[in-house]
Amino acid sequence: MFTFHTKISAAEAGPIAARLVLPYELREKCRLRATLDNGEDVAVFTTRGTVLRDGDLLTGEDRRVIAVVAAAEPTYKVTCADAHTLLRCAFHLGNRHTQAQVGDGFLRIRADAVLKEMLAGLGAVVVEESAAFEPESGAYGGGHGHHHDNHPLAPIPVRQKIHRPGDAA
Repeated sequence: MFTFHTKISAAEAGPIAARLVLPYELREKCRLRATLDNGEDVAVFTTRGTVLRDGDLLTGEDRRVIAVVAAAEPTYKVTCADAHTLLRCAFHLGNRHTQAQVGDGFLRIRADAVLKEMLAGLGAVVVEESAAFEPESGAYGGGHGHHHDNHPLAPIPVRQKIHRPGDAA
């Protein structure tokens, strides 16, 4: 079984050999076994805290390149009559530590009947849809590394580097 372990830029990539279609829940795992769209079983090993985003490119020892594709999954699209109500909905979702995708005039969350009822009670229109889920990565870029993790299993992507107060400027 071939292992993919390094995110690369489009400039570094050769031709795309296959696509790895995954829902968000699996794209945030650092270790997983998956099947490419060509039927090949592969392993994916990334640094803890790495989130694979739609369009990311991965490679491994033989330099083949695969493209990550966000799978459609059950979500709710949340819209409101005005920006204030949408902001209140975002606040209450954040207060419940709910992952949310922020779009132009909408929020998207994973399907959850309790949250749907809460949002409707706040005045939102909540519509079920099957869509790719790409939540915000958080204030610190989504990384969950620790200061004592000196030997990562794969290179830490630049865009996921977390600034810590003790870091050099």
